[in-house]
Amino acid sequence: MDAVLVIDKPVGPTSFDVVRRIRRAAGSRRVGHGGTLDPAASGVLPICLGEATKLAQFLLDADKQYDFTVCFGVETDTDDAAGAITARHDAGAVDEAAVRGALAPFRGAISQVPPIYSALKRDGRPLYDYARAGETVTIAPRAVVVHELELTSFAGPAVVTFTMRCSKGTYVRALARDLGRALGVGAHVTALRRTRSGPFSLADARPLDEVLATLEAPGGKVDEAALPMVAPADALRHLERRVVTDSIARDARFGRRIALEPGEAAFDGRLCLLDSQGKLVAVAQPRPDQTLELLRVFLP
Repeated sequence: MDAVLVIDKPVGPTSFDVVRRIRRAAGSRRVGHGGTLDPAASGVLPICLGEATKLAQFLLDADKQYDFTVCFGVETDTDDAAGAITARHDAGAVDEAAVRGALAPFRGAISQVPPIYSALKRDGRPLYDYARAGETVTIAPRAVVVHELELTSFAGPAVVTFTMRCSKGTYVRALARDLGRALGVGAHVTALRRTRSGPFSLADARPLDEVLATLEAPGGKVDEAALPMVAPADALRHLERRVVTDSIARDARFGRRIALEPGEAAFDGRLCLLDSQGKLVAVAQPRPDQTLELLRVFLP
């Protein structure tokens, strides 16, 4: 099974928990995910199987979209509801107009410091290890891009909902924390749902339990038509593509250099090479010598 399963992850398990359960149910070691979701978050989680595990790096690079709810006036050590409360502030003066007025600096290219309770690594250790050990560590700010950020509902300062589309590496918890500080009252995320990850949306996803039940069908007779499977070529449909001859497909799979075609010289992005059957052969990018660098090659 070489495909991407689009899972609607429930609140509770980590992304690796989901990978482990899919591995067991599918009877395969070649399983990975295409973008971490916190245990307290739900929503779109692409799971790559077989040859599709080679897609993970490209899926991680894709934009993400979230719906999330923020409580102003309360700060936690994890910047979400799972953490311990570290401060309380009077948020009575925070109204809808004040929140809307504070959003502009959080749109576009911004810099944010990731939460200390995150899986980012420093000297080989995830940041949450330092936090749990009570060790102080300086976290460098990171450049990210918030393409869209809108307030969608205001039911008082403790229940404010937003939608956001952003680049890879953006932490919703960090944005909520910083927005709360900009308003002078602190804040934390109380609910987070990823509605899109790259080309995949909730409409493509199926609940984890439903997918596991299908994979664990009695007698090992898996109804693949009932699974939310996306072929590797379709999983990268947001990239440019080029159909190649069988000869070029064979050369690519042997790692031989492929020449750029006329008109491709100015192309500076990533390119999917497809065979005559529409199957993904490789993901490539142009070299200065007018050939293609093969970033990943996919076996038939």
